[in-house]
Amino acid sequence: MTATNASLNDRTGRPGFAVIPVLDLRGGRVVRARRGERSSYAPIETPLAKGSEPAAVARGLLDAWPARTLYVADLDAIMDGAGPNLAVLEAIARACPGIGLWVDAGFSESAGVATFLATGLGRPVIGSESQADTRLVADLGDRAVLSLDTRGTERLGPASLHDDPSLWPPDVIAMTLARVGAGAGPDLDALRALRAPGRRVYAAGGVRGPDDLRALRDAGIAGALVASALHDGTLRLAEAGDLA
Repeated sequence: MTATNASLNDRTGRPGFAVIPVLDLRGGRVVRARRGERSSYAPIETPLAKGSEPAAVARGLLDAWPARTLYVADLDAIMDGAGPNLAVLEAIARACPGIGLWVDAGFSESAGVATFLATGLGRPVIGSESQADTRLVADLGDRAVLSLDTRGTERLGPASLHDDPSLWPPDVIAMTLARVGAGAGPDLDALRALRAPGRRVYAAGGVRGPDDLRALRDAGIAGALVASALHDGTLRLAEAGDLA
């Protein structure tokens, strides 16, 4: 990240709140996510980049909203068990020097996470939907981010991961799949219920624009994962001045 981008990022979110742009990858391309219906995701069309090549879209997202972190969901790995696409992650890292990557690649075993950590390409996101039990989350501690995945009223993965904050690492994503790309707004009540001492909760799904960011911030949420609002232009840096 350039010094200019770093300084802009410092002005675009008060301490304790972060906007994290999102890349959903399928078949080596960025796809448009909607309501967690992954089989129907198509390559993205966005004014932020020409085409759907991941490094170009990543750069476009950061030009639209300078940030310190990008979230990458590798859907081939999550859906098909293909393992993380290291070549794509390396291309994103080269295009966005200094950026931190949070990578969900369907991690479910310690060996796979260890191999990924050894690449130095980012921080693994452990999705509850990919877990059979709580062991991997407990073993990794603060080396990983936990994603508590839900679809509607269904909580995905072991109930204990959702119910017991003592198992959570410091950074926790509340992934509301049914609200992703749906323009429905964040589920503030559910997010408030997830707050726990020593944990930073990030909202994923539903952010439409600056007002939603303000509501999340005021509810004590640490940040938000955002894609559609940036691509659609409903979230613009110039209109979020009071978040500075």
